[in-house]
Order: sequence, then C-alpha cells, then structure tokens
Amino acid sequence: MIKSELVQIIASRNLHLYARDVEIIVDAIFGEIVGGLSEGGRVELRGFGAFTVKHRPAHSARNPRTGETVDVEEKWVPAFRAGKGLRDRLNGE
Repeated sequence: MIKSELVQIIASRNLHLYARDVEIIVDAIFGEIVGGLSEGGRVELRGFGAFTVKHRPAHSARNPRTGETVDVEEKWVPAFRAGKGLRDRLNGE
C-alpha cells in the first residue's frame, strides 16, 4: 500500500472528510513520527508497534561487484518493532 491508497481508503470510510483533508492528516501523522525520531526519541503506537533510531558505526565493507574494500560512514537508521496486537492479528489470534 502506498500513501495515496491509504488516503483514499480513509476518505472512503469517512465520507464527511475531503480527500485533501485526509492527506493533510496523514502527512501530519507521518511528520510527527519523523520529527520524534529525528530528535532521537522513540515513537510508540500502542497495539501497532514502536519506531526507534539505531546507530550504525563506521565500518569497512566489500563491493560485491569489484571486490574492492569500501569505507562506510556511520549513520542513524530507523527501526520498527511490531507490537503484540499487530503480531497477534497477523497470526490469526
């Protein structure tokens, strides 16, 4: 599912909302999640899961095409851990 499909589904289930208003709401939610993560925090949506930021230190890697050693810079990457409610629903419980 892509964001535009999500907006269409929410708008079709809430006929009192315009699609453009739903898109603004979805953008605001995603913006808050990104904002919370960019501050180094954790964003938890009960029953769905938790978004966190993990640090990956600098290291040496190998280019699989050429076999050449490449230095990879340190970086911060987003991580998601599914909540119990989501896991239960996916497993039919």
